[in-house]
Amino acid sequence: MIRSDRRITFDSPPAEVWDAMTRTGSYTTWWPWLRRLDGAGGLVAGEEWACHVQPPLPYSLRFTITIEEVAEGRSVRATVAGEIVGIAYVELVAAGASATVVHFVSDLAPAAGVLRAFAAVARPLVAWGHDWVIDQGVRQFRAAALGAP
Repeated sequence: MIRSDRRITFDSPPAEVWDAMTRTGSYTTWWPWLRRLDGAGGLVAGEEWACHVQPPLPYSLRFTITIEEVAEGRSVRATVAGEIVGIAYVELVAAGASATVVHFVSDLAPAAGVLRAFAAVARPLVAWGHDWVIDQGVRQFRAAALGAP
């Protein structure tokens, strides 16, 4: 299992960060490694998003994200199923008048046989690919969605 527990600060108020997060139709333009995203009509409980992600590794991942719970403007809880399985949670917390700390937690594990075998022998590489997607995603979100350097 690969666990992430990160707090990322954005120099934008929570309402602005949340507004950007809800623009799901822009995700594939912000994140070129997100090769496919179907069904993402918004951050709405019950939505099921079909995803295809290509990290800079010799494999790609196909999975579904089910939005389980949304607290408008504050948090999203989701489950992941497919070639990877697990949970993800995002919470926005105001940090002063004009900043937001996004708390991102995920517990993910490979489910597919070949990927599970690869992860068993190349765990550091798989963890690096996971971290790469998160790091690039934050950088690209900051630049494209929030217009920040």
